[in-house]
Amino acid sequence: MPNSVVKQLTAVAGALGYIEANVDKPRPKLENIIELLDDLRSMMFPGYFQPSKNGQGVVCLVEHLGVVYWRLAGQIHNSLHDTCPHTCGTGAPCPVMEKSCRFAGEFLAILPDIQAKLQKDVQAAYDGDPAATGLEEIILSYPGIYAITVHRIAHEFYLMGLNLIARIMSEHAHSVTGIDIHPGASIGDSFFIDHGTGVVIGETCVIGNSVKIYQGVTLGALSFPRDEKGELIRNSRRHPTIDDDVTVYAGATILGGDTHIGRGSVIGGNVWITRSLPPYSKAVNRPQVETRLAVQEENKE
Repeated sequence: MPNSVVKQLTAVAGALGYIEANVDKPRPKLENIIELLDDLRSMMFPGYFQPSKNGQGVVCLVEHLGVVYWRLAGQIHNSLHDTCPHTCGTGAPCPVMEKSCRFAGEFLAILPDIQAKLQKDVQAAYDGDPAATGLEEIILSYPGIYAITVHRIAHEFYLMGLNLIARIMSEHAHSVTGIDIHPGASIGDSFFIDHGTGVVIGETCVIGNSVKIYQGVTLGALSFPRDEKGELIRNSRRHPTIDDDVTVYAGATILGGDTHIGRGSVIGGNVWITRSLPPYSKAVNRPQVETRLAVQEENKE
């Protein structure tokens, strides 16, 4: 009986890419990626969060950066292991490890740029939320800031082609905040997600500077194009473009790769949009407004 069950399970697993010889092959580990993410966040906001190991805030930041470098290189190597020519352990240099170290160095070199963007995001949250009492409250407690922090880190891994690491990070942020931002989405400066629960931003979405969105907003795909065999076309532009200075209120849905929301537009709550809007447009759900006004008039009578 046990052997029969194992055979059935492994037979199905084969369709999912299971190969018995690769059971023990290195892969990025969820807990290690999350730990690295926490360390990187501590570097983005020195003094606010303690690194996980070998560090005490700003004082040991230089030392901790070296620790993170080697751990990051190791996880990148695990991610790229399928391309390894299996020279590891033979005494010959491992080209994949060399590439992993290069990627780790390149990533750490852009941390100041990521930090500069996050400073603008935090300021945008303060400027856009009258309930905020200070920057410390925003950094330590706002789910939108956590989500965009993770996204700005994950996006750089995505651009390097390290999609698995990027996706593990983004899905962790999704599980923590309820905000689902694909690491491929391109997001400009001074981005603010207010409240945030239920926000979805698709992979090919392009968002400009000084954009503000509220809870429940979907920037998604209108349809999923397929090739002549019925297979999904995966590298097509599917998600909308949102220009600078746009505000999208709660529950709005904007779909389609050809949909372009012009600069300075205001998208009202619960609006469904599948076509482009010129700059400084105002989109509202008029049927609901008219219904509500009619009810108010009846109540007056």
